[in-house]
Order: sequence, then C-alpha cells, then structure tokens
Amino acid sequence: MLNPLWLKTFVTLIETGHFTRTAEKLFMTQPGVSQHIKKLESVCGYSLIERNNKSFDITAQGQTVYHYAKELQLRESHLIANLEPDSPFKGTVKLACSGSLALLLYPHLLDLQCANPELITHIEAAPKRKVLADILSGDADIGIVTRMPTDKRLVGEQLSIEPLCLMLPASHSLENLNLEKLQKLGMITHPDVENCLSLYCDNCGEEWIEELRFDKLPVSGYVNQLSQILLPVSKGLGFTVLPLSALENFPDKDQIAIYQPKREVSETLYLITKQRASTPLRFTTIIEQIKQRLLRQDCPVADTPNNKQYNNQ
Repeated sequence: MLNPLWLKTFVTLIETGHFTRTAEKLFMTQPGVSQHIKKLESVCGYSLIERNNKSFDITAQGQTVYHYAKELQLRESHLIANLEPDSPFKGTVKLACSGSLALLLYPHLLDLQCANPELITHIEAAPKRKVLADILSGDADIGIVTRMPTDKRLVGEQLSIEPLCLMLPASHSLENLNLEKLQKLGMITHPDVENCLSLYCDNCGEEWIEELRFDKLPVSGYVNQLSQILLPVSKGLGFTVLPLSALENFPDKDQIAIYQPKREVSETLYLITKQRASTPLRFTTIIEQIKQRLLRQDCPVADTPNNKQYNNQ
C-alpha cells in the first residue's frame, strides 16, 4: 500500500507547482518534501516528475498516481460524511433523470440548497438505460424513468403522468395539419427524438400520424442540448416531439404551439432507488421536493400555449 502521507505531499506538490509552497502548506521542510516524492517514486518504480532546475513537469506515470491519490481523498471525504448522523438537510444526493426533467427540477433543488446549504444535489441528465445502470452501480442515489424496472434490486413508485407533445412553430399556419405539411416543415431532432416520435405516433389515435416514420422524415436540424431544442422550432425551422416539461423553462413559450391529437399521449414517471434497509433522511427530503414540483407540473395539454389552432377535431 502506498504511504498516504507521501501521496498527500505529492498531490500538494502537483497542485501548488512548487516545492517551497508545498513545504509551507504542509508545515514541512523542503528537503522533507523531496524525500517524500523520492520514496513514492521508489515504491512506484517510475519517475513521477521530471525536474528542471527549480521547476518540474509531471510524467504520465505521475498523472496516474495523482488521479489515484485524488480518488482516495474523495473516498475518504465520502466515508467521513457517511459516518455522520443521518440528517434530512445535510449531505449529497445524486439524481439521474431525463434532460427535460433535469431542466424542470434543477432550479427548485437549487432553491432547496439555498435554504439548506449543506444539502447538495448532483443531477445527471441521462437516458433510461444509464439511469438504471447508475442506480445499480451507486453512481446515482435516485433515478426517474418512464418504465418501472423489473430488477429486484430496485424499488420504485409512480410519481406523475407527463404529457408527450408534438411541438410546432406558432408562426406557421398549419390548419388541418397533415403528413405532407409536417414533411415540408422538417423535423428538429435530438438524442431521444426517435423514441418520443415512436411513442407519440403509436398512441395519439390519428391514422395519418401513425404513418410517420423517423427514417422517412426530412431533418431540418439537430440539437443535443435540451434547453436549445425548441429554439429552431420557435423560429419556424421545424417541428419536434418532447415531454411537456421541456417547455417549462423555454423563454419564448408564445412562439411554440402544441398540436392536440385525438388521444393525449403521456408517459408515466417512476422514481427508483436501490433496495436499502432504510432510506437516508436526505433522500426523503429531495424526493418530497421532486414530488411537489411534479404535482405542480401536472396539467392537461389543453392548458398549454397556442395548441387549439392545431386541433383537427
């Protein structure tokens, strides 16, 4: 096992970039710092730095040791945090969910952190398969998905119903919307558009929409940043299919219209966690905040901007 004192000295040296400042920071002598580095190099069997008079450069092996030492420091800090008494307003919670939900939830979780600075939420926007993998690996504590997993290592509960919407430019005159008009307009694609379009087409109850095929539609743009997907739509450059929550934080809502199909299409959201003997109190705090926000989000498509002008019924 590598001596943790040597590793601490090495990390400090790399981050300060200077032997003298490292010695001052660690209350050591400069020869003591040099001795720690030489001993660490001897155990590793490689030079970790290349010395150039009073300066140095880190070697490839040194980079590897540095990242290893930083990982140890992080694990130690997590260990210390986990040893503290359970608190509803202290600690870190890692949440994995779709990009649209991340945009919707993050501002409110930040408000919660402002009120409770020691309760920190990390959000990872990810597709369902990664959300599940992150929960099982421990890279995420809480996940939100659109289908309840069958893995017995996971537990979950239904959160809410989220409408899935066909979104178009409000400036476009699209009375009696049809396949030809959508093809002429073109589609703004995003990483999850194929799944969204397929679900929408299969469940909206309109024959002409059921004929839509992802590989047959002309593409007029692609955006992988969720907050920007509706921008080309608002400028009349195409249409897209997204969860209603994607519209929540878009600044130009009045430039987006939502088509109202015969049957509303929606996805059920499920909150999942790993099986535990007991749920940490900080998880419960974050989960309650998520539930409150999603309950406020639940609203019918009929209440959304400009949708009636695209109703063919």
